[in-house]
Amino acid sequence: MSRLGNLGARLYRGEVGYDFIGKRKIWYGLSILITITAILGLAVQGLNMGIEFKGGAVFNAPKTSVSVAAAQEAAEEASGHPAIVQELGNGGLRIQVSELDTQQADKVKTELSESLKVDAEKINAELVGPSWGEQIANKAWTGLGIFMILVVVYLAIAFEWRMAVAALIALIHDITITVGVYALVGFEVTPGTVIGLLTILGYSLYDTVVVFDSLKEGSKDITKQTRWTYSDVANRSINSTLVRSINTTVVALLPVAGLLFIGGGVLGAGMLNDISLSLFVGLAAGAYSSIFIATPLVADLKEREPQMKALKKRVLAKRAAAAAKGESPEDEYDGADEPQAEAPAAAVVGPRGRGRGRPSGKR
Repeated sequence: MSRLGNLGARLYRGEVGYDFIGKRKIWYGLSILITITAILGLAVQGLNMGIEFKGGAVFNAPKTSVSVAAAQEAAEEASGHPAIVQELGNGGLRIQVSELDTQQADKVKTELSESLKVDAEKINAELVGPSWGEQIANKAWTGLGIFMILVVVYLAIAFEWRMAVAALIALIHDITITVGVYALVGFEVTPGTVIGLLTILGYSLYDTVVVFDSLKEGSKDITKQTRWTYSDVANRSINSTLVRSINTTVVALLPVAGLLFIGGGVLGAGMLNDISLSLFVGLAAGAYSSIFIATPLVADLKEREPQMKALKKRVLAKRAAAAAKGESPEDEYDGADEPQAEAPAAAVVGPRGRGRGRPSGKR
């Protein structure tokens, strides 16, 4: 078995683990700082909206000896507006100029043919009206709203309303960070960006539901024992699914990273940036929020219940009594009274534990 697989098995059995829930204030503070930075970037710098949302013209020119920088300068001089020039795979140029009407586009096309030293008939000009982008944006907002409502309803039915609220907050957290990164980086926002934003919601929700499912199973009949608090079970649920979350996130990020850094950066296919950046940031933020935001929020909300408060009081009292008797942590956490029913007691005993499920060697 590989080291990562061995670690995953030990995390699943509860032999090792990291106290995610106990350090939740650190994660909350870090998330608030990142979110505020994203909001400030969005407020100060704003989004670089593509011509699909602002309206304008796209000129596709054949292969030419003129450089991208020279073509951009020529387009801006001819139109009087900022231009975005991208080199295509066949050596041609794609020139975007916002806020142009038909007459202005014809004039820019003529001047570009002279500057690029190509026939005007070989330059394909397409006009894009802002109303189309507005329709796309409105449909995206509508789809996002419907998705959020369905998520809350489903999670409230399948799990409970606290998990639904925590998942909703995590999704808003992911979208805010992704949009803020777009504002800070200055990448152009296109319909591909909108598709990427809607796609990451499913990935983020998947990681969150995996942890919630483990937490639901682990917290069955939790009030009938005095060994674990709800936060303890939540922490064990995160640890037991940690390697799985890391594996799925890395596998999803690798092809997206290839699109972003190799396709968009090395090969210069700038059209890939709009969707790949949103996917890359959204996938990473979704994996982070499912572990550091959603589950700790559920634990906070759940432990406000009177039953969970009483359970926590009993557990802490029992631990204090055990500590007064000089019993070691291995004696206290041998897994014998654990509310999870999926593993036998012997499976969760540490190397030095003396759990009741472990044979003593005496007959």
